[in-house]
Amino acid sequence: MDTLDKEFHEAYIRISNEAINLAPDVMLRIYAYYKQATNGLSHKDFEDMSGNLKKAFKFNAWTQVSHLTTTQAKEEYIKLAKQILDNND
Repeated sequence: MDTLDKEFHEAYIRISNEAINLAPDVMLRIYAYYKQATNGLSHKDFEDMSGNLKKAFKFNAWTQVSHLTTTQAKEEYIKLAKQILDNND
């Protein structure tokens, strides 16, 4: 595992365990960066969104960062995670 992947994994674990009561827009940004970092442009999870507002918001957030490479998305995820966790300390 290279350094970026290790940092990304550690940020994911910390956010999952330590970040609570995040604002919905922050949660969507974290989600979007994570999905772009791990899935790239594959939007298979969103083939059927009819009547599902939560899924539509997630898809919209992911689409907004879909221009990022997986590496860039990992870097953005790590930065955002550090900001959130530093504010929680």
